[in-house]
Amino acid sequence: MTTNLNPLLISTGLPAYDQIQAEHIVPAVHKWLQRCRDILSTLEASAEATWASLMQPLEEIDLLFEYGWSPVGHLLSVANSDELRVAHDEVMPQVVTFGLELRQSEAVYRRLLAIRSSSEWMGFSSARQRIIARMIQNAEQSGISLSGKDRERFNEIEQELSQLSNDFSNHLLDATKAWFLDITNVTEIVGLPESLLRLAAASWSRAEGHRDLPPATSEGGPWRITLDQPCFGPFMEHSRNRELREQVYRAYMTRAGSGSTDNSPLITRILSLKREQAKLLGYESYADLSLSRKMAGDVAAVQQMFDRLLAASLDPAKKELEEITALAQASGHAGSLLHWDIAFWAERLREQTFAFTDEQLRPYFSLDRVLNGLFDLCDRLFGIRVQRADRTAPVWNADVRYYEVFDDAGRHIAGFYLDPYSRPQDKRGGAWMNDCVTRSISATQIRLPVAHLVCNSTPPAGDVPSLMTFREVETLFHEFGHGLQHMLTAVDERDAAGINGVEWDAVELPSQFMEYWCLHRATLMNMARHYVTGDSLPEDLYEKLRQARTYRAATQMLRQLQLGMTDISLHHGYNPDGEETPFDAEKRILSITSLLPPLPENRFLCSFQHIFAGGYSAGYYSYKWAEVLSADAFGAFEEAGVDNEPAVQRVGRRFRDTVLAQGGSRHPMEIFRDFRGRDPDPSALLRHSGLK
Repeated sequence: MTTNLNPLLISTGLPAYDQIQAEHIVPAVHKWLQRCRDILSTLEASAEATWASLMQPLEEIDLLFEYGWSPVGHLLSVANSDELRVAHDEVMPQVVTFGLELRQSEAVYRRLLAIRSSSEWMGFSSARQRIIARMIQNAEQSGISLSGKDRERFNEIEQELSQLSNDFSNHLLDATKAWFLDITNVTEIVGLPESLLRLAAASWSRAEGHRDLPPATSEGGPWRITLDQPCFGPFMEHSRNRELREQVYRAYMTRAGSGSTDNSPLITRILSLKREQAKLLGYESYADLSLSRKMAGDVAAVQQMFDRLLAASLDPAKKELEEITALAQASGHAGSLLHWDIAFWAERLREQTFAFTDEQLRPYFSLDRVLNGLFDLCDRLFGIRVQRADRTAPVWNADVRYYEVFDDAGRHIAGFYLDPYSRPQDKRGGAWMNDCVTRSISATQIRLPVAHLVCNSTPPAGDVPSLMTFREVETLFHEFGHGLQHMLTAVDERDAAGINGVEWDAVELPSQFMEYWCLHRATLMNMARHYVTGDSLPEDLYEKLRQARTYRAATQMLRQLQLGMTDISLHHGYNPDGEETPFDAEKRILSITSLLPPLPENRFLCSFQHIFAGGYSAGYYSYKWAEVLSADAFGAFEEAGVDNEPAVQRVGRRFRDTVLAQGGSRHPMEIFRDFRGRDPDPSALLRHSGLK
């Protein structure tokens, strides 16, 4: 293989996802890392301290990473393989080492300080000032002030944390993929909806060793139950076989908690290393370090939010548990409910209270209809048009789609990939948006933003298209909100464009804001059409769905508080080198926030990917923090009248021009005030949650 044909060495257009193979990774990384070092050496040899002299070469380095390394990480998440892992792990230490060399460059740091104190500084835009300030902070929090053994130790920690994070994610994917329950007896599928039976039959047919056998059918099986969410969630809600529910639940809550994929020792090591790293930098805890670069600012502010929301949700959640317990016992259940009973009886109560099921809704939410409704909404709110353009983009899987985005003047302004379906064999769970290409404008080139939008929705089965649960619809809207902030940015400097430079606890604002539109009548009825007949969702079903909006909202609030409080507890005050285990620390939080005692063998932390293999360490609270902002932002549309089309368009354009367009160029509180005309008010969140 010759490196000039290596798809990881291109630097324009879209990544060559249809060509990238594991064997391309090592030679490409070696080549572009050498180019990065050459650029850095030239940069360090120059004494000129101006924006252009510093940022242009740094952007060239960024582009080498964007095309030569980011696609590798993306493929690990969506097309994982043993070969890809081996190649990635071989060169990852070299990539981390260069990243540290760059952030710890004394010459670059001195020039950043010189720029901040120069006469040029006061003429800078807010975006440029924030970029320089953030780069100085990043250098200082990357050990620039450390020397000798302290810097050596800091760098060792960075290397090890990168590997541990990668191992954690791989263990979870492997553990999820390894467990399954095959059902052959038709008596054991009682209660399971047709959509789940189709999915489970397709899973069995796709399994290794089954492809040469007669295909399974939804009516006759066999059926394979897995731990990926489109299968696990509906199974726990509908299976009438309590013993099987218990078996599946225990498997889910102990994923990656034992054997060769055990994440337990990784958790302890990660927490210990992060604590040590924070102390090297002069912080008391990793939470203090993390919050120093977030909107909340300190642990006290986060705890204040926790306390207020916990006080508002605890008693209503107890009442919600009493209600489903009463129904269960009236239906013949003996004794208290256990963990594997909650989802089942909660679904029965929802069916009884609101007289509809998720399965009644699914036929009205085919993926293409939902996408059309989402794109129509974005046209109304933000004046953009979305057009499918598959043939223009290389993809990593046949199910992946590519779209282009145009403004109201017809100008092409952005693009995005959509990878919609669950693929437990090689794709990690959850849903996310990542940068593919970041917007930037230079003297020679305009680079339009491109996003990766990844979901794990119910895949098609046979002739039946992807029929989504309402929660999957909300998830799609959520991730598209992230994508909108990336794609509709009006910032020209890449380090403040889109979500770059946005404080982490404000980054969920656009995503959670978009979820509110899923229950807006005109939006919902526009996309909710039966996949066979084309009939609109019946009015009575819409009303029931709307009335069910706050069903078990307190329980859901408690669960999010549980996760956020556990995260902060582990990163603030907890000593990973002491006698208490991370699971003991989690139990302390559960004693406050959980209405049922945890299973003795509970190993949920081993699958808590957000904080151990994602960007949410000491930051999971961000979902609730940003939910305060998003609820209040949607309140602006409610006040204007959500069915008042001219008013909605005016407020929508203002939301685009502030929250979506300005991204990391200004502090999120300033941007929110520009949109809302005041500071955020948490009352809107409590009202939307039915807790006020």
